[in-house]
Amino acid sequence: MVATKERKTRTPRSALHDVVTREYTIHLHKRVHDLSFKKKAPKAIKEIVKFAQKSMGVNDVRVSPGLNQAVWARGVRSPPRRIRVRLERKRNDDEGAKEKLYVVASVVEGVTSFKGLQTVVVENDE
Repeated sequence: MVATKERKTRTPRSALHDVVTREYTIHLHKRVHDLSFKKKAPKAIKEIVKFAQKSMGVNDVRVSPGLNQAVWARGVRSPPRRIRVRLERKRNDDEGAKEKLYVVASVVEGVTSFKGLQTVVVENDE
């Protein structure tokens, strides 16, 4: 018989600890390649939101107009294959807010090649 390994108890991961900014490359083609033409760009936006929710641990994701324009730049049928996004987790200071944090997703301008890019934690100058 194989001895069972002791499972270490983990503390639940909490997104509340810090406000952080990270840059990710999202491969949109694998998420929208099997869809009809008229659904590709809307699905790409939904997949960016889903990716941001999973990676940042926050349900409230706000897509910047620049990111929306970058996805829709070539029309509904052909969103970019990959896109570099900056995800900023911020505190929600509204009194009636359901969640304490929210995420702002924006596009990183000036990326010519996606080869060798890793996830980067961006240091804030504020």
